[in-house]
Amino acid sequence: MVDSDMLIPRPLRTEPGAGAFALTPSTRIAADPASESVRLYLQQTLRGSTGLPVRDAADGADATQRDVIVLRVASDDVALPEGPGGDRSESFRLTVTAAGVEITGGGPAGVFYGVQALLQSLPADVYRKGRVGTGPWTIASTIVEDAPAFAWRGVMLDVARHFRTKHEVMRVIDQLAAHRLNRLHFHLTEDQGWRIEIRKYPRLTEIGSWRTESQVGAHVPGPDGTLIVAGRDGRPHGGYYTQDDIREIVAYAADRFVTVVPEIETPGHVRAALAAYPHLGVHPETPVDVWTEWGIADDVLNADESTIEFFEDVLDEVMALFPSDYIGVGGDECPKVQWEQDPRTQERIRELGLEDEEQLQAWIIGRLAAHVESHGRRAFGWDEILEGGTLSKSATVLSWRGLTGARTAAKRGHDVISAPDDQVYLDYRQSDLATEPIPVSIVLTVDDVFAFDPVPSDLTDDERAHVIGGQGNMWTEHVDSARKLDYQLFPRVAALAEALWSADATGPRDVAEFRGRLAEHVARLEAMGIEYRHEAGPFPWEQRPGVPGRPHSREERAAYINAVTANISE
Repeated sequence: MVDSDMLIPRPLRTEPGAGAFALTPSTRIAADPASESVRLYLQQTLRGSTGLPVRDAADGADATQRDVIVLRVASDDVALPEGPGGDRSESFRLTVTAAGVEITGGGPAGVFYGVQALLQSLPADVYRKGRVGTGPWTIASTIVEDAPAFAWRGVMLDVARHFRTKHEVMRVIDQLAAHRLNRLHFHLTEDQGWRIEIRKYPRLTEIGSWRTESQVGAHVPGPDGTLIVAGRDGRPHGGYYTQDDIREIVAYAADRFVTVVPEIETPGHVRAALAAYPHLGVHPETPVDVWTEWGIADDVLNADESTIEFFEDVLDEVMALFPSDYIGVGGDECPKVQWEQDPRTQERIRELGLEDEEQLQAWIIGRLAAHVESHGRRAFGWDEILEGGTLSKSATVLSWRGLTGARTAAKRGHDVISAPDDQVYLDYRQSDLATEPIPVSIVLTVDDVFAFDPVPSDLTDDERAHVIGGQGNMWTEHVDSARKLDYQLFPRVAALAEALWSADATGPRDVAEFRGRLAEHVARLEAMGIEYRHEAGPFPWEQRPGVPGRPHSREERAAYINAVTANISE
């Protein structure tokens, strides 16, 4: 049996009872209509790992009957802990006695999260797809009550630098759901690839979805000190999701209460689109290919009305596929050099009554955001969309360059999702070891992620309310397989889940106490088949000897971030 004090994330309240409940061949599951999808999920999980039939209970079965697991959404008079803003839709109570189990949620999502607590209370082998033993499958008697600290608890997955198949994406969704994370930010387009079928513009995937080869490792100084590509793999790389693939992913995630949030990059990071449709660029007379390097290409969108309309068409198809309230429009790392040097763009700036290139970027983002909002959705973009000072307050800001963007956005009345690179960038290296594969930027440990607080200091209560949550970002320039993805995500995602679900609600964070629970939790990761990074460091087959990275010290990184956010600091 597993003690309820070993759950991740840590619950608000646990109360141990006497005895234990045992899953047996006679165990049944009862569910009200709102919880029916959760019943199917629980049955599929338990049948595979335990071999038990866990059939439906008879109509009308309730918690008074023995050997029944009851799943239900609470009536209005049932008290459950409050989540953010007093919301109880994700709150739950798990009650286990020797006679049976009852899970009561504020909504279907709450019931699902109660099921996650139930599964963690069973032996770790419950997460396997097939039987490895015969049990016993016992759960210690307990009461667990819980609710999340933040509404937005997510991970961004970049499938543009290195493509992940739909089955690999759904595997990540399972991993997020098991940790009560509820957003998958789906980064679908980049300089290096376009990953979503747009039927009006088929060349986006015919041309833009693949590149001739990929850079291997980071740039290194050349003989004159200029950064150059150290090596290439000489192997074409590509892939994309059909619209039916997207529908499948979205539906699969919805059954696990994960919302898939799409992002289409603009006005920079668009070289794959320009390779397919050169007229979208500043220099249509000079064709470009899908980029085979990492970094930031100078190629950006032009500001023609026809280009805005092109991306409005793209967003129309995206919004038809993704029911998410939020739609990403990019906005980060947009070089201005082409705009600065192009007479046609300078004329366009004057024609629009803008002051400079920053305001031109804000104008493009503003047009696309308005289009998203005209369809009853909310646009979100990286914190560079604050540049220019003209962003509509309805836009949500994703703060990645530290928390400067989060602080400024909240003060200006924008909702905020925090993803500061120095706390939750999951592509960053996990130690100073020389064996760390392709080490990127600063060291970011499990303990660092555990300490993540998405709310900046020195905000008023009204400003703090604008911070709706946070996410970890998984960029994949150097993550070219599902195994490497596991290595980068885990166990740091477990710490991220704790930071966003539990936060400080149960008292000051205690990293030693968390590590005690994590030591138990890794058995669950192993049963799920997650090849997490072990505390001692990478195994030999996880290393990439001779492939250069780009490590930085925290001081170097902080100086850079302070410089590039000076224009949005308040």
